[in-house]
Amino acid sequence: MINFGELVNTVQNNCHISDARYAGNYTMCTFLMKMREYYRWENDLPFASNLSNDEVGSWLVEREQAWEQLESRDYEPLPLDGERLDPFDTEGINGALLPLGYVYSSGYGLFSKPHFFLGRLREQESRDGATVLVSSCEYARDLVAPPAMSRDNTIFIRQESVRRFLWERIEEWRWSRQKDAPIGRAVACYGGLTDLDQLLEQMTENETRTMILHESGEVKAGRLLGEQWEQMLWALSGDRAEFVIRAIRDHLADCLLTLPQLLQDGNEASLHFYFSNFTGLRKHLFPQLKQAYQAWLETDNMSPLEQTIREGRTLWLEHGRNALALFEQSGEKAGRAIAGMFPLE
Repeated sequence: MINFGELVNTVQNNCHISDARYAGNYTMCTFLMKMREYYRWENDLPFASNLSNDEVGSWLVEREQAWEQLESRDYEPLPLDGERLDPFDTEGINGALLPLGYVYSSGYGLFSKPHFFLGRLREQESRDGATVLVSSCEYARDLVAPPAMSRDNTIFIRQESVRRFLWERIEEWRWSRQKDAPIGRAVACYGGLTDLDQLLEQMTENETRTMILHESGEVKAGRLLGEQWEQMLWALSGDRAEFVIRAIRDHLADCLLTLPQLLQDGNEASLHFYFSNFTGLRKHLFPQLKQAYQAWLETDNMSPLEQTIREGRTLWLEHGRNALALFEQSGEKAGRAIAGMFPLE
């Protein structure tokens, strides 16, 4: 037996401690956008509801004041079966929770920020030697809610966060009024925006499968790159090189598994959605892929896309190993050299 209320409160408190320590790493614009949606989640407000600026502002002031009291606190152990478990002992915690229909995850994201999460278990399966855990509703989360992540040989997919992420992308597109955009093509594959709830339901199911593919590709890429990759990622946290090596592994994972499977399945909706998120550094590092996508749109010929993906498997594995070689030579001082592999224009 567990005291579920106490468990939820402990996980949520650890989320607040993490936010208190790392919220300052975001730009003001990004921070405010994330906080608005965090407010929506905490208050269980529908996506379509308009948020009161005054109410959000008051909540934000209170939250920042609370963070000041939490920033120096240690993360709390989780109360389970009469024991207190380390909050980073994901495997041990899930050993107690999965049989009860709950799932927990802890891990590190950008800037080595800890992420904690507790939700309702929806599905569990094995795939290529990895365990896939899919959650539905979320009981505790932090400011940043990654829809998908992997740790060791376990893949976590958070469908509530998937749905929220999709809604945010659709809202951005509607506000931008871009007529010819990949996200618009993705939405059109589902019949358009006639029923937002139905659209989000269908997209969530489809993109859940795509995210499982990507995270499975991440696991596969991790096996090819070796254990030192995580050591390098941790050592270069907060450096531009962190973004570069994350993008390298993302591209390798997608060329190994995600994109080949989407092409094989003829999943055009997910292909368009994939390229709606192909921006920033990822686009800068791999412009050939965006060009191949554009060629498909213009000619209805997928051959350039298929060829670019095949070549990408070798290309990104080579880039990954080159980054590892630089790290092996210079350790924490390798950041500039790794970032220099892809100079900004």
